[in-house]
Amino acid sequence: MPEITRSPIGRYFDVEDGRLYAHVRQGCGPALVFLHYWGGSHRTWRPVVERLDPAQAFVSHDHRGWGESTTVPGPYGMERLADDAQHVIDELGYGEYVVVGHSMGGKAAQVLASRRPAGLKGLVLVAPAPPAPVGVTPELQEVMCHAYDTPDTINRSIDLVLTNGGLGEEARRQVHDDSSRAGDTARLSWPRQGLLEDFAEVVGAIDVPVLVLAGRHDKVDPPQVLREHLLPKIPTADLRELDGTGHLSPLEVPDQVASHITAFVTELRIAQGATT
Repeated sequence: MPEITRSPIGRYFDVEDGRLYAHVRQGCGPALVFLHYWGGSHRTWRPVVERLDPAQAFVSHDHRGWGESTTVPGPYGMERLADDAQHVIDELGYGEYVVVGHSMGGKAAQVLASRRPAGLKGLVLVAPAPPAPVGVTPELQEVMCHAYDTPDTINRSIDLVLTNGGLGEEARRQVHDDSSRAGDTARLSWPRQGLLEDFAEVVGAIDVPVLVLAGRHDKVDPPQVLREHLLPKIPTADLRELDGTGHLSPLEVPDQVASHITAFVTELRIAQGATT
């Protein structure tokens, strides 16, 4: 039985050219490896983690350029973010784990899973960016480049694009802090580079169960877009819709996200027990 620490601890992990900050909790596996969205941090997952079994092992790190990892230099593309996640996993010595990626983190998770790393048991993609760009225009890229420029643009992004009716005061303050904290290079890398990277030809190699959670009112990656541009690329993927939420479901409806993750992990444990 692994050692269980109910409260997560903060620590740093060595990666290429720097150190990433993370919250880690020891406990029961398979461990959950959380990857946050463009504009977020490890804190994005806090409401979800608080609703999981307190014995559930997890790590949630700040991508290079974000959160407490703002000093880690680029490149900030999906291959490098997948490399970083693998470094964290390896340093923790996880024998069995599930990667949980949100939006940009969901695209990085697909890249990581396509490599079929040892110990990967499943994938949860929360409002994920599809493996290849869909409907990306120069005009959209320009708008995204300025989405986090000022408190006013952040508020407009929250209210008009990212959520289904806004956020509570505390969550809104967190989004403001996280999305304005990154340096220009990291902040602009996603709309100018990561969003355009095409992994459609490699994600078919993913051979573990994949749960896709799509917000019914998501304006960024709507359920229908994911049904058309993600599910056909990943044969093991199954999509579930989340009620009453837009793109920021970990902050808007953490109860639903946590419930689906718990059920998914439970099914993996049952299946593992049936084969041993």
